[in-house]
Amino acid sequence: MTKAIIIQKPGGPEVLEITDIKLKALGSDQIKVKNIAIGLNYIDTYHRSGLYPVPLPSGIGLEGAGIITEVGSSVSELSVGDNVAYAGGSPSAYAEERILPAQIAVKIPDGISHKVAACIMTKGLTSHYLLCKTYKLNSSDIVLFHAAAGGVGQVFSQWAKGIGCKLIGTVGSDDKIGIAKENGCDHVINYTSQDFVKEVKKITNGAGVSVVYDGVGKNTFQGSVDCLKPRGTMVSFGNASGPLDPLNVPKDIQSKSLFFTRPTMKDYYTTRDEVVEGAEELFKQFKFGKIKIKIFKEYALVEAKQAHLDLESRKINGPAILIP
Repeated sequence: MTKAIIIQKPGGPEVLEITDIKLKALGSDQIKVKNIAIGLNYIDTYHRSGLYPVPLPSGIGLEGAGIITEVGSSVSELSVGDNVAYAGGSPSAYAEERILPAQIAVKIPDGISHKVAACIMTKGLTSHYLLCKTYKLNSSDIVLFHAAAGGVGQVFSQWAKGIGCKLIGTVGSDDKIGIAKENGCDHVINYTSQDFVKEVKKITNGAGVSVVYDGVGKNTFQGSVDCLKPRGTMVSFGNASGPLDPLNVPKDIQSKSLFFTRPTMKDYYTTRDEVVEGAEELFKQFKFGKIKIKIFKEYALVEAKQAHLDLESRKINGPAILIP
């Protein structure tokens, strides 16, 4: 038996229950991992609330790091005793032990701890596909990134700054302005007290930005579209303030010949090669010091309810983890 967080029904943090479970038999292409640390991500709240429905009852959590304790018969790239990190698969990372597809696990390079690895896989791979694949950033781009002081925002901003683009970040409170600047934003706008469209137009001399990365959703979508220059790209990758209203193509897209995309990580890392490529690029950023991670807070696994409360009330200013 192993302890895991299970949800029986969608709802608030109160539906997170710590339970003793028996893991299923290991499949030939799977591995068993003893988690050392588990990543905390905003998408976990979507699975818990039912915004992104999952078959119930269900585990929760997509990201973690630990030690392999068993490998399936067809697994050749990984071995018992390997230190690995993973992101994706079915939600079930909030656990002492778990079984997962070998395809989504990568070896942790020397010099990166389990704790750091556990909180960078989702945020780091998300940043990788956003700036290397969804819209390939270059040094001439002017970029707007919402929630720049958040977990993804901090990783993205450091990576984007290394590319050399001009980065405008938004935050939800004045105390997050310094965090966003420290991680590479050239300009930071508090969108709760400032008109971020007006500020972006001022910064860009009325031209607008090449691309907007919007993980906030409902509250920022229309302003994000207004900030784009003609033929710009709108990347909507999250719904922290609520899901988007239906897209009005003539009004929102056609008016400036814009590109609109709603990317998800599962569609960018569909093969083992894609996972390994993304992880290697991410770890390379750490190796050369272009990305640095400071874990904001650690919670015990049994404190998952409090962690979700803090996450949704915007009290977590950076990567956070659960410790089994």
